[in-house]
Amino acid sequence: MPEPVDWPTRDLVTHRVESTPERTAVVGEDRELTYRELDAAVDDAAAVVEAFSADRVATLVDTRVAVGSLLFGAMRAGATLAPLNVELAAEALESNLEALDPDLLVCERETRSLAAEVAPCPVVSLDGGAGGEVATFDDVAAETAPPAAAELALEDTQLVLFTSGTTSEPKGVRLTVGNLVASATASAFRLGVAADDRWLVCLPTYHMGGLAPFVRSALYGTTVVVQREFDVERIPEVLAAERVTGVSLVPTMLTRLLDEGWTPHDALRFVLLGGGPASEPLVERCRERGVPVCPTYGMTETSSQIATARPETAAAYPGTVGQPLVFTEVRVVADGSPVDPGERGELVVSGPTVTPGYLDDARTEAAFGPHGFHTGDLGYRDADGRLWVVGRVDDRVVTGGENVDAGDVAGVIREHPAVSAAAVVGLPDPEWGQRVAALVVGDVDEATVLEHCRDRLASYEVPKTVRVVDSLPRTPSGTVDRAAVRDLLEA
Repeated sequence: MPEPVDWPTRDLVTHRVESTPERTAVVGEDRELTYRELDAAVDDAAAVVEAFSADRVATLVDTRVAVGSLLFGAMRAGATLAPLNVELAAEALESNLEALDPDLLVCERETRSLAAEVAPCPVVSLDGGAGGEVATFDDVAAETAPPAAAELALEDTQLVLFTSGTTSEPKGVRLTVGNLVASATASAFRLGVAADDRWLVCLPTYHMGGLAPFVRSALYGTTVVVQREFDVERIPEVLAAERVTGVSLVPTMLTRLLDEGWTPHDALRFVLLGGGPASEPLVERCRERGVPVCPTYGMTETSSQIATARPETAAAYPGTVGQPLVFTEVRVVADGSPVDPGERGELVVSGPTVTPGYLDDARTEAAFGPHGFHTGDLGYRDADGRLWVVGRVDDRVVTGGENVDAGDVAGVIREHPAVSAAAVVGLPDPEWGQRVAALVVGDVDEATVLEHCRDRLASYEVPKTVRVVDSLPRTPSGTVDRAAVRDLLEA
C-alpha cells in the first residue's frame, strides 16, 4: 500500500494546470489568462527568483494580475513571498525590510523610486523602461531558465505579511503552505464552490483578504477577477459584466456601494464582509437590497477567515459572525480558562490555519498559550457555537479594514509641544466599523491636532474625532479611564 502523501507536493498552479489547463484563471487589465497561460507566467516569476537565488522575495506591488504569478512563482521556486504595503512611507518600509532581510525586491512603475530608495537588496521592476540600476522583470526572466517546481512541505513558510501600522514596530506574520491550503479548504466548506465561480479582488493584495482569492481559485480551479482599486462607480459594472459570484469587501466599501444605489445581479452568491465589525443596520440594508452578505471574522494570523455567517444566519442572529470554520477551534477564555456560552472573554484560536508565529520569537511566545493563539479580541458564543466579537483586550482600532495602534497615535499627538496628555480610542462608526478618536489636553485646537497628525501618520490613523478637554478622566488608581474617554468623545 502506498504511503500517504501530504498535499500539495508542488505549487498550486502546477497541480491545477495538470487537470484543467484551459479554464480561465485570471481576468483583469483587459486580458484573460487560462491556467496554461498563468502557468507560463508563473514560470517567468520563478525564473526571476531563481536568477537572484532568492529565499525571501519582498514586493512593492499594488493589486494587479501579476500578483498571482508572483505568489505562485515564489512557491514554485521554493521561496517565501512578503508583499509590502505600498501606502507606507520610506521609514516604515525600511523597518519592515530590516525585519524581513529579503534577497530580492519586486516593484512596479508606480513604486520604482520608492523601492530604489529603501531596498537593501537587488530590485526588479514588473514594468518596462526601468533604467538605472533597476532591472526589468521580463529581461531577467528571458535570460534565466525556470526551475523545476520545488518539492513543498506543509510547514514551509510561504508568506510573510506585516500587520503593524506606520507608527509601531513591524510584526511579520509567517504563513505556511499548510496554513494557506487549510484556509482555502475551510472557506470552501462554508461558502461552497461552483464550477463557474468568479471571485472579484479589489482589496489590497498586501493584505490576506486580497491574496486569499488567488489561493482559493487555484485550489478550486475557478477564476479571479482583478480590479486595481476600489472605485464605487466602476465596481458595480464589473460585478455585473464579469458575472462575479463572490467578492471580499470591508464595511466602508459595502456602505458606499449601497449608498450609490447598487443592487446585486442574480449570479452573486456571497459578499464576504470582513476587516471590521459589520453593523446591524448595514446587515439589514443588505437584507432589504438582496445582497447576500456574509459577515466574517478573521485575522492575518489565521490566514483569513476564523468564522463566517451565511446570509440567513446574519439576518436571524444580529451581530454574529457565525460559527467557526471547519478545522478551526475557538475558545472564549477568561482568567486563563474557557468559559461557558454567553460569558465574555478573549477569543483564542487553534487549528491548521493558525500561523506558527511571527518573525520575532519573543512576539510568538507572547501570542500563544495553552489554548492556542490569543487574538486580543473580546467576544462570546451562544449554545450553538455562533460567535459575537464585542471589542479588544488592548486598544487596537480596526478602521476600514486597517489596524491602528491607539497608543502609538496618542504618542504622536503628545509629541506636539502644546499637548500635555492624550488618549485615543475606537468609536463605533457606521461607515468605517470603528473610527479613531482622540481626547486631548493642551493649549491647542482640533485643527492643530489634525494638522500635526496628518504630517506624521497614515491617512487611516489620523483621528476622525478630536476633542480638547482640561484633563483626562482617570480611575482611582490613576490610569486613564478608557470607558469615560469613550463617553466624552461620543457625547
